[in-house]
Parts: sequence; C-alpha cells; structure tokens
Amino acid sequence: MTKLQQLPNAIAFFLALSSSSFAQTTPSPEAQALIEELGLRAATAPVANRPDWRPRNVAVLVLPLPGIDVDEFKQALHKAADGTDITFLKPGDSSETQAQVLKSTDGFIGLCTPSVLKQAGQNLRWIHNYFVGMDMCKGYSETQLDTITITNTKRLSGPAIAEHAIAMLLALTRDVPAYVRAQTERRFQRSPQTGMKFGELKNKTMLVVGLGGIGTEIARRAHGLGMRVIATRRSSRAGPDFVERVGLSNELHDMAAEADVIANALPLTSETAGIFNRDFFDATKRGAIFLSVGRGKSTVTADLVTALESGQLGAAGLDVTDPEPLPKSSPLWDMPNVIITPHVAAASADTFRRGQIIAVENLRRFATGTPLLNEVDLRKGY
Repeated sequence: MTKLQQLPNAIAFFLALSSSSFAQTTPSPEAQALIEELGLRAATAPVANRPDWRPRNVAVLVLPLPGIDVDEFKQALHKAADGTDITFLKPGDSSETQAQVLKSTDGFIGLCTPSVLKQAGQNLRWIHNYFVGMDMCKGYSETQLDTITITNTKRLSGPAIAEHAIAMLLALTRDVPAYVRAQTERRFQRSPQTGMKFGELKNKTMLVVGLGGIGTEIARRAHGLGMRVIATRRSSRAGPDFVERVGLSNELHDMAAEADVIANALPLTSETAGIFNRDFFDATKRGAIFLSVGRGKSTVTADLVTALESGQLGAAGLDVTDPEPLPKSSPLWDMPNVIITPHVAAASADTFRRGQIIAVENLRRFATGTPLLNEVDLRKGY
C-alpha cells in the first residue's frame, strides 16, 4: 500500500481519536491487570490501518453466563463504544433477526460460526469470539479472510483449565474415583487402591505439550506442587523461570520419555491433529499419566485405549475426546484409571468475567482504532 493510499485510513484514525473529548483512551484497571497477569498480546498495528475501518455500529450477542451481570456488561460496552452504535442480540433471536443485524454491522461480539460468516455483510471488519476454540469458525471466504479481523479469549481460560488439569491429576494419583465409587455403594473401603502406586507429585516430571496461555498456567501450578516441569512449544525455546527446559515440536518423543505426567494443551491445527498416536505413546515412560485439555482430535483415541489397556499409560484425565460426545460404546468409560469430563475445563464464573472485561476492552480498541488484543490467524488455526 502506498503512502497516498494509506492517507484516508490515517485521516479516519485521527478523526476517531479527536471526535470525542470523552473517549476512553486507556484500558480499564481491570483490563490492564489481565493484560499484565496473563500476558495478553496486542496486535502490531492499529485496527484503523485495516481496509475500510469504519466503526459505526457493532452487534453483541449477550449470553447468560454464570458470573455475568448482563446490565453491567451492556453499560460497560456502551461506555467503551465511544459513540459507536450497539445492537444487542440474544440466543433466542430468530435467524432472520440475526441475519438482518449482521448484514449491516461493522463489528460482532459473540460466536464465530458458519452462519455468522454466511450472514455477514460486506462492511463486517471485526469478530470477537467469546471462546478460545476456533473450530466452529468455518465457511469464510477468501475475501473475509483478508478483510475481517478475528479476536478471541485465548489465555483468559488458562487459570480455570489449569486447575481442572491439576484436579484430574490429583484425583488420579490419590485414586479418588475408586473412593467415590465406594461411596456410592456405601462401602467404607480403606485398603490402598491402584492409583497409590504413582506416589506423590513432588520431584516427578511433568511435560507440558504446548506452552501457550493454558500450558503456562498448568506448568505454573505443577511447579508449585514441587514438580520438575519441561515443555514443548512450536515457536521458540523461551519459557518462564518455572519451566526447566523448553523443547521444539520435533523433540516431543524424546521429552515424553522423561515424563511421569504429560499434559496436552495444544490447539487443533493441521500439524497437531493426531499427534498423540501409537508412536507417541510407545515413546512415553511406562506408567505415565496423560492429561488432555487441548483438543480431542489431537489424540488418536484407539491408540490411547491400547496404551491404557497395555499399561504403557498408567492413567488418563480427559476433558476433551474424539469424537465428542464420546460414544457410550467407548471402552474409555469403563476404565477405572480414566477420568472423563465433558469439555468443561474452561467453565468458571471467573473465566466468564475475564472474557467480559476483554470483550469490552476490544470494543474500546475497535471504536478508537487502536491495536486489538488476542488476534487470531485463521490460516494457522489460533
């Protein structure tokens, strides 16, 4: 783009910043705290630099989530919008109502789905997805891929998912499922259970596969419990102080051989689909515990079952499976050394409140043309 072509965008950006003396020019204290605590990243360029940026109106799908005061959320959005019109949608609205709104909106806060992308008008320049997973953000055209900026809530669910992973790990190592089964049968059973063979977590090694927002929070908690933490990541060998070593993706099998616990925190991409397969499980330390809170399709379910049945894996805690829902016929349901939760690790009133704060903050940034938080590259899938 030439300097002459950039001029209209620059003028629009200047006018947006100067049009109101009441514009909120900095993040709220709550948003700033989350940015610093969770390492949220802003885009390298202002959203005002994107083609045809005109923040005239934004549509917001309001979901009745635990911990969210809908009226407060709406008030915060109006304050952040800096004069940009807001149209509120609710889950019960007809597809015709949603289509009519999306046809004329410049921005949308809600869920990125095939129907939203299909109904979107030519003016849509921004979608903020309430959740981390972009699996449902499909059906976009090449034009939309080039013109619509997507943001999401990555890193915001990290604390809740990390606590869920650690909860499954502790339950497995203390054999809590066996005692729960005994409780339902009203049996006061004190004899040692199979899970006791693992021992305590202190000085055991955890491998975190995918040292992003979720993986970092898992690593932080494992280190706090006295574990030695190693990790892999795609981009670099950089990591926080509480991670002893960070390897690259091609070192996964070698590092798995060191680990007593393996935590899958990977996003789903063409590179990660089926990465936890027979070869991977064969490379693990015998009796290791496998935790999966990333995406179900990163694991080959049949190979996971075989590894559990053979004892190559000692146990598994699965919040995600392939497929979902897991069929009733799956042998995983009947394994005493497996905990299954129905993709709920991120569910938390605190997660939803953090999501609300960042949705408001990104609306402020969209309205004022500044760099957005948590941009997603749909070509990469995260």
